[in-house]
Amino acid sequence: MHALGTHLLVELRDCNPEILKDLKKVKNAMVSAAKEAKATIVDISFHEFNPFGISGMVVIAESHLSIHTWPEYAYAAVDIFTCGDVIKPEVAASFLIKEFECKNPSVVEMKRGILSPLNEKLPHKVAEAFLEPVM
Repeated sequence: MHALGTHLLVELRDCNPEILKDLKKVKNAMVSAAKEAKATIVDISFHEFNPFGISGMVVIAESHLSIHTWPEYAYAAVDIFTCGDVIKPEVAASFLIKEFECKNPSVVEMKRGILSPLNEKLPHKVAEAFLEPVM
């Protein structure tokens, strides 16, 4: 089976709550995770809630990484969606598990845009001419 993309649903339980409520640390971890996975970053947006909690997204040419944190529960929900066959979303997931000092992670993989049940390669590549990386 071949699909347009891979979507990882990453449940991060029992994380370090001090990290999860630090906007700079969360943002840096997400950007670094995208870079570790060899993604092309095109936009970054994060919001800090009062009294705590962060939501953010790193838009990549190959799709996105997003996070929502609940420091009061030592929990973060992360989505890593990548298209094509160059980016390694599992590298980004492993990186975030370490960065957030997660003691109880789980990762569920979904194939998105299943177009060929026969394991045929699909012609899907990012057109570099249209990209303007931000980092």
